[in-house]
Amino acid sequence: MADFTVKDLNPDTWPDFVRVVEQHNGVWGGCWCMSFHAEGVGPHKTAAQNRSEKERRVAEGRAHAALVYDGTDCIGWCQFGPTDEVPRIKSLRGYNEGLEVLPDWRITCFFVAKAHRGKGVAVVALTGALREIARLGGGTVESYPEDLEGRAVSPSFLHNGTVTMFERQGFLRNRRIGKSRYVVIKSVAAET
Repeated sequence: MADFTVKDLNPDTWPDFVRVVEQHNGVWGGCWCMSFHAEGVGPHKTAAQNRSEKERRVAEGRAHAALVYDGTDCIGWCQFGPTDEVPRIKSLRGYNEGLEVLPDWRITCFFVAKAHRGKGVAVVALTGALREIARLGGGTVESYPEDLEGRAVSPSFLHNGTVTMFERQGFLRNRRIGKSRYVVIKSVAAET
């Protein structure tokens, strides 16, 4: 594995984030990693609107991500945030059926530049996100990864990560939502 570094998404790293997103057609056709924010995405939104909303959120400190770098190039990230910052999740009905209490934090999505997939970038991004969550006070962290057992899935469709990747970081399966996704949970101690 290469010597990757991790930086937080903030106004200083915004241009690096922009470069990798633009190199990949706005990511998922123009999402700009807005799908899980309250504003959401969809046919009523353009890629330019999503970019503008993401940039505003970053400037206001209301968008979190652990950006992974190979040298000076941003090559991927893990988006996370407090529940009210990223309130939208997939399979909401299934999620709500077993909900006891909302988590403090959600890890909502990953992106890895095509040329860097299969090199451990998502794991580095997840580790960076968990470190930043600890720095920000820790708490209960939840995510919604794919269970790949018995299935072959293209890496380009694993924007939620894999159950195995999360379990290796100490997450526990809480409940199934959707056909092949689980809610996974971990308690992260505050950095001392």
